[in-house]
Amino acid sequence: MSRPTLIGLTGGIACGKSFVSRLLTDRGAIVVDADQVARDVVAPGSAGLSEVVAAFGEDILAADGSLDREKLGAIAFADPAARARLEGILHPAIARESMVQLADAAAQKPPLVVYDAALLIEAGRYDLFRPLVVVTAPPAVQMRRLIERDGLDDAAAQARVAAQMPVADKAKLADHVIDNGGTRAETEARVDALWKTLTGEAGQ
Repeated sequence: MSRPTLIGLTGGIACGKSFVSRLLTDRGAIVVDADQVARDVVAPGSAGLSEVVAAFGEDILAADGSLDREKLGAIAFADPAARARLEGILHPAIARESMVQLADAAAQKPPLVVYDAALLIEAGRYDLFRPLVVVTAPPAVQMRRLIERDGLDDAAAQARVAAQMPVADKAKLADHVIDNGGTRAETEARVDALWKTLTGEAGQ
């Protein structure tokens, strides 16, 4: 069997990237989730957690020895220098661990390996994961989903959408765009078409 296709998967907030990721998994893809990798590199006993503690002190640990993300976040977001220091520790560790997990996934010879990362474009690494799939939804749909999902008011939802790179700009960099602004059935049909394009296999 030939080497599986490696793709990047990203999208805007509340566009439904996780839904598309699940659909790809259901069809036989192995997904490496950057959010999970970020948790893995600071798991108890990891070298990453030791580096973070060395940089920021044991006060950022919870009672069970795990990372207290809220405490660390409060420090990092209040001080640009602290945030840069944290990113200098975490970003290389996440990149290394992602490569390990992607290689492990490829060794299992699935029809598709997916690197699912919300900030893949912002991090400047998207060209390493071509073809790049961007999941989109109209801004009004993003707003409605954010309000319903996170219990936000209009102003808070708008602020979160505005804080991110516009979805339309992400779509310009994509090799494939999945419009998730409509019904589940419509998105499933688009994922089926993408699956066939990328693997030559019919979807479910």
